[in-house]
Amino acid sequence: MRVSELYQFDNPESLPFVDVNVLKDSRLFVDPRAIRLDPSPTQYVTDAKTSMTSFFDTVRDLVLHGDQSSRTQGLALLQDFSEPWETRLGMAARGFRGHGGAEMVGGWIWDLLVTNTEAFRRIAVLTQLEDIPLFVDGIGADITSDLTTRIVFGPLAEFTAQMLETYPQFTTGNHKVTTVTARVWDQQQCRWREVQVTLPVANGKELLLVPRNWVRPLLLMHARRFYEVSVLGHVQDTQTVYTTQGQALKPTKEKLKKHSDLACSRPFLLHTTLEAADNNGINLPDRFKRFVDGRFELVPDETLHRKTA
Repeated sequence: MRVSELYQFDNPESLPFVDVNVLKDSRLFVDPRAIRLDPSPTQYVTDAKTSMTSFFDTVRDLVLHGDQSSRTQGLALLQDFSEPWETRLGMAARGFRGHGGAEMVGGWIWDLLVTNTEAFRRIAVLTQLEDIPLFVDGIGADITSDLTTRIVFGPLAEFTAQMLETYPQFTTGNHKVTTVTARVWDQQQCRWREVQVTLPVANGKELLLVPRNWVRPLLLMHARRFYEVSVLGHVQDTQTVYTTQGQALKPTKEKLKKHSDLACSRPFLLHTTLEAADNNGINLPDRFKRFVDGRFELVPDETLHRKTA
């Protein structure tokens, strides 16, 4: 049962939020790059972008400080997550559940940042939240979505509050709302804190609404796409030779994939990215973002409808 069915909305296709199934998780993911590309001047969009930037900048700065106190604080920020199930999005069975899972995921991110501190100090490579799934083993769409949702939980609560005011169906008849304590990222003080938020209750559980253009069935920026587009593209350029007549002989990507030392892996992606920056002054993640942004399109309504069945 979707939100539109539960609350009896007349035109579900016109709703500005994802019409999720309130009975189970829908295989859609909150995409940090999609949030970054949202052109709306509304406050919740601005706050979401600022929250993502503030969080990642805070962690990165603590890594670069390098002292034990900063490292302890940075790791704690990355591990202080709980799974944001209120959206009914993602894959619950494959996400991280509870404090133990958050500690593990935060540790993966922290270890990559600390291990490559000097490289990141020299080269602006891993600079945004959406860069994480490109380089960190074990982090795909589900965990990236969970991390992003927790960081922008406050702006999502703002959006949900607007929807409660816009659509009286959420609070009429037998439908209820409830006030709960939620952990959110404070973009001003750069720390986690607890706040009271009001959410609708659907199927006996709180529901956090998500803007429809913030979710995707596949992340805009994921490791395989980065490999296929930017990393192999760079390898092609470095292995291109020219005949005496000036003809360029460029190896195909399919041929390059057959080389075991060029296989898609997070260590290979990171190594090639750092090498491209050091040797050629090329920022592959930035090049990839320009590619992704230039081809960005909203997810079709029929795809969202199928994924929320």
